[in-house]
Amino acid sequence: MADVRDMYLMHDTLRREFRLMPGLFRGVATGDTKRAAVVATHADLLCRLLHVHHEAEDAILWPKLRERAGTQATVVVAAMEQQHAAIDAALTRAAELIPIWRATTRRGANLADVFDHLFSALVEHTVMEEEQILPLAKSCVTAQEWKQMAQHGMHSFSPKDMLLCFGLMMHEGDPDVVKGALDDAPLAGRILIPRLGKRVFAAHAKRVHGTASPSAEGR
Repeated sequence: MADVRDMYLMHDTLRREFRLMPGLFRGVATGDTKRAAVVATHADLLCRLLHVHHEAEDAILWPKLRERAGTQATVVVAAMEQQHAAIDAALTRAAELIPIWRATTRRGANLADVFDHLFSALVEHTVMEEEQILPLAKSCVTAQEWKQMAQHGMHSFSPKDMLLCFGLMMHEGDPDVVKGALDDAPLAGRILIPRLGKRVFAAHAKRVHGTASPSAEGR
């Protein structure tokens, strides 16, 4: 059956990075569009990663749980879908504001507030998912079906961005879980990501956070 450890890893990664985003926006000086471009590029990647992650759940996981896990799944999946819709609305608002802020640094406070809301919604959603969805998935979804969600994600990013996304997860993730998540990646990815992922993330984090090792404290 499904090995759901990669979902915990994804959640930890998203919570860490979204927790840090409001401070990044608030830390950019008015008029510093060079720094704004760095932060905005990072924010765009995170928003896309979260959207694709939820897209895979909507398309692949929820239908299987509804079909196989009975009334319990019907109730909790409906709650998950409502939370996805609320998060998607916040992501849409972020997508409207990020280009304006990137070009002008205007409305940074509004953008930081949107990401404060996103982080709170993300924590509520992922905790509920870990408590109520993942136990169902472990008993109702096969390993191959579970991997379809990872495959969906791999097809949604360029090789460069996929390397960075895995680097984000490798920063504090269990190497065995990362290795399992790469099982169905193309051969080049299985070879290069374990070798380069941490290094690529460290360089990226140094540009974005000012440190190669941003903390997950408070996630």
